[in-house]
Amino acid sequence: MLKRIDYLLKRLISSSFLTVLYCFVFVFGLFYSSKCIAQTPRSKPNIIIILADDMGFADIGCFGSEIQTPNIDRLAKEGLKMTQFYNAGRCCPSRTALLTGLYPHQAGVGDMIKYKGSVAYQGYLNDNCATIAELLKDKAGYNTIVSGKWHVGLQPSALAFNRGFDKSFTMLNNGSSYFNSRPLYNDGSKITFMINNQEVTRSDTSKYLTQAITDFAIRSLEEIKDKKAPFFLYVAYNAPHWPIQALPQDIARYKGKYLEGWDKLRKQRYEKLLASGIIKKSWKLSDRDSRVPDWDSLSPEEKDKWDTRMAIYAAMIDRMDAGIGEIMNKLKQLGKDKNTIILFASDNGGSADEVKSLQTVIQKNEIPGSVNSIDSYEIPWANVSNTPFRLFKRNTHEGGISTPFIAWFPSVIKAGSTNTQPAHFIDIMPTCLELAGISYPQKFKGRKLTPLEGLSLAKIFNDKPWNGHDAIFWEHEGSRAIREGNWKLVAEIDKPWELYDLNADRSETNDLAAKYPEKIKKLEVEYLQWAKKVGVADWNKIKSL
Repeated sequence: MLKRIDYLLKRLISSSFLTVLYCFVFVFGLFYSSKCIAQTPRSKPNIIIILADDMGFADIGCFGSEIQTPNIDRLAKEGLKMTQFYNAGRCCPSRTALLTGLYPHQAGVGDMIKYKGSVAYQGYLNDNCATIAELLKDKAGYNTIVSGKWHVGLQPSALAFNRGFDKSFTMLNNGSSYFNSRPLYNDGSKITFMINNQEVTRSDTSKYLTQAITDFAIRSLEEIKDKKAPFFLYVAYNAPHWPIQALPQDIARYKGKYLEGWDKLRKQRYEKLLASGIIKKSWKLSDRDSRVPDWDSLSPEEKDKWDTRMAIYAAMIDRMDAGIGEIMNKLKQLGKDKNTIILFASDNGGSADEVKSLQTVIQKNEIPGSVNSIDSYEIPWANVSNTPFRLFKRNTHEGGISTPFIAWFPSVIKAGSTNTQPAHFIDIMPTCLELAGISYPQKFKGRKLTPLEGLSLAKIFNDKPWNGHDAIFWEHEGSRAIREGNWKLVAEIDKPWELYDLNADRSETNDLAAKYPEKIKKLEVEYLQWAKKVGVADWNKIKSL
């Protein structure tokens, strides 16, 4: 541009008056138009949030897994990996934090969806929070869609169609068969699916649930009436939450691949995580969980059973990834891929649930992975899912609360970038609001809103310095933690505090509690102040309600 202007100015000096005038107008036009282009704001982006259920930190390819996830891996390759991102440790609290930008207790879902004796544990979204969909729709004109697991309350006021979503296909429970909506539990409770405000039943001839969630999302994108308005799409897959059920052709691709056992697989995933720079060399691979036997001690029949379980689990993630690929292809077909941000995460770590031992669960023991089998992959494989960390879903040690987080935004997020700063699900709401160019209100539709706890991640997406949180907090059923900088104070229910330096030891293998008692006191005071503010209660006193 500058060379061209310089050339034209030289011509001006040697030209006639008329030529001078023409050239002046031309040069001014070039300058003005270039300035206008530079100042033209990018239109509000489409926003897609994709959430996996009960998937561990190391269960996708770009985070160390052998499971084939080419579409998620593409998002990471072309976008950003945040390697110290946190959820709230379990499905209901995590979904609440994601949707509202608040700690779950502040929004009424400190535990699950049953009332536990206080407003912080009422079991459904309260009136002092708003969802991302409500604010994007009302304040920025977004089309809003949700497809998948809802699980933030059964009261009408907490359902998706009353919480800002134009179109919704939702499962209200914690889980379901992947082939129908028959009960999973012996207490007579049913599995409830809804399309908008109408209850629907999934029969044995229903399509596989992961595919149904994908199909509704795609169909809803096609049916958007206001094509010029941006959209917000929340895709909440139930996979790979138990019961582990998958399509036979998907299972077949993984059967036999896990016969080397969990010890070798944990080591392989650990080495991949190291090679990719996602974890540090100082973070040791935590010991195999004490409840898990040595693989070599198992009989051939036992090894085959465990191989089958993990093959089914892997197949579930594989099929979810295929669905994500279908959504990405639809974006391209609709011409929406250039101005859409996609965020991917998991709601908690791998699950140690052993449904075969639960008397409350209906037992079905026919062909593994089929509609007539109810099973889980249990502690041994969950220990692999959460490599290199300790413990599981429900716990506030790193194995329970760490999520692989990926952000993809063409021409905005630098391809192949990585961020290691601690962040949390509460940060997703303010991020979406900033992307849409709107502010979080003090009141919404006559309701006074609790101030946001999260911080926008937009600066990280734009590769700019981000100050981050002074501290992040957790509490779930008596398991509790605070992370302040690199220090983490954590304890399971009725257990003493443990203290870790996460910069040197994020796998929590070296408890420093005895060495730094003053640090424990300081962090405990901060935790208790937070717990009082958000309404944390003594779990031993409320768990029986």
